[in-house]
Amino acid sequence: MGPVRFRELFPALRSTVWLDTPGSPPGALPVTEALRDTLTAWSSGEFDWTAWDGAAADARTRFAGFAGVDPATVSTLGSLAEAAATVAASLPPGRIVVPAQDFRSNLFPWSVHHELVAVPPRDGATRIEDLIGALDEGVSLLAVSEVTSREGQRLDLAALRAATDRVGARLFVDLTQSLGALRFDAATIRPDYFAVHGYKWMLCPRGAAWLVTRPDRLDELRPLAPSWRSTSPPYGYFGAAGLATDAGRCDASPAWFSWIGACEALRLLGSLDAGDVERHCVGLARQLTEQARGLGLRRVVDGPDSHIAVFHTDQAERIAGRLREHRVRATALGDRVRFGFHYFNDEADVSATVRALA
Repeated sequence: MGPVRFRELFPALRSTVWLDTPGSPPGALPVTEALRDTLTAWSSGEFDWTAWDGAAADARTRFAGFAGVDPATVSTLGSLAEAAATVAASLPPGRIVVPAQDFRSNLFPWSVHHELVAVPPRDGATRIEDLIGALDEGVSLLAVSEVTSREGQRLDLAALRAATDRVGARLFVDLTQSLGALRFDAATIRPDYFAVHGYKWMLCPRGAAWLVTRPDRLDELRPLAPSWRSTSPPYGYFGAAGLATDAGRCDASPAWFSWIGACEALRLLGSLDAGDVERHCVGLARQLTEQARGLGLRRVVDGPDSHIAVFHTDQAERIAGRLREHRVRATALGDRVRFGFHYFNDEADVSATVRALA
């Protein structure tokens, strides 16, 4: 499916330039229609809750295909923080290195069980060399976001993987701000763990998240909150039973509606060419960056292009108000304004945004 047809599936785009997917995207018709049908069935009583309960397993299989991993390595959870906390509780003793300005869902979970080494930014950016410099043999794990929410900064995961390997540390990667817009090659990066909450670039309802654990780390993984879903299917409800032998033992009890929507979102994303999606999204962000430079706005960080463009300004709220007047959805973050481009965006969205900024 090409970008024109894809764009037609988002009714909100008929009246709004949506560049706020780093916060949340508008609903795609296949997803919202599935949820509407589910609500109708619930209201009428004409539903089968066991079918609803199977949506998480269906989404696990679809996600595994999308991410290029074995379904047995995938846990279905409710949030990124839950994924991080699951890993944190399963780790051996040691320090955890994180960027100090990372999103709090990739900060707070680690601090409960481990000593946190928060690496401060320099000149407004998380520096790869500073993260690497914080690593030593006493570090258990480095936890990073592939693309940072606050800066739109795309980190060099290959360099970080090599650095963690040198000191025997593990690597946890948060893909919440990238997967669905950018490709991720798990076989090349070899993260020990990666996780994504699907309610941003993967177009899911909030409440559907995945944790992927490398096969050689699976035996160590422990459920954060064991429940009736911690066994292998077919699931039972009463009495004692052993935990599942794969990553399913860390599954959270599913919020049915979230997973019903996630299945439809994954069907939709699976119809797209991942390479085309990344080139399209990054290309539009680059166009906006180049045109905004002529208006005196510059990215808060240098480095590799991503699909998220964040500009420094001391007039963020005024700019945000002007964008709203022009029906452009973006986010003001204190001293900066953030724009994110998905496959449903087009060059007309860039032009409309530049007109509003000017």
